[in-house]
Amino acid sequence: MSNNKSIEHKGRVDSINGNKIRVSFIAMSSCASCHAKGVCTVADMQEKSIDLYDYTNQYQVGEEVNIVLKQSLGFRALFLGYVLPFILVLLFLIVLTIITNSEVISGLGALSSLVPYYLILYLLRDKIRKKFTFTIRKI
Repeated sequence: MSNNKSIEHKGRVDSINGNKIRVSFIAMSSCASCHAKGVCTVADMQEKSIDLYDYTNQYQVGEEVNIVLKQSLGFRALFLGYVLPFILVLLFLIVLTIITNSEVISGLGALSSLVPYYLILYLLRDKIRKKFTFTIRKI
């Protein structure tokens, strides 16, 4: 897998305020585009919006554009959002089971370990946001 691969979504420019462009797009889970989504309750589609900075002044409100994110950053988001918390819970569960020998305390302690983890992610959101930069491209 090369680092030049990217994840793209089609979106529409909602507003432009100086160099800040707000783009809305439909985020679909992989099953939302399935032909059987009408009979499946798992289908998930949400409208989301992101703010981008562009200094070319070549976009207009209502214009359809592509939002691009490097695939490697998608994997980093997956790691921070799912893999690392899973490892943290599993580690706490094993350690607390050895220390307390109680499944209830171990389970509650392992789950409660997520509170400081997500609190730290929340407090570092601005620093994390700087690493996850989206780019915009004309269609």
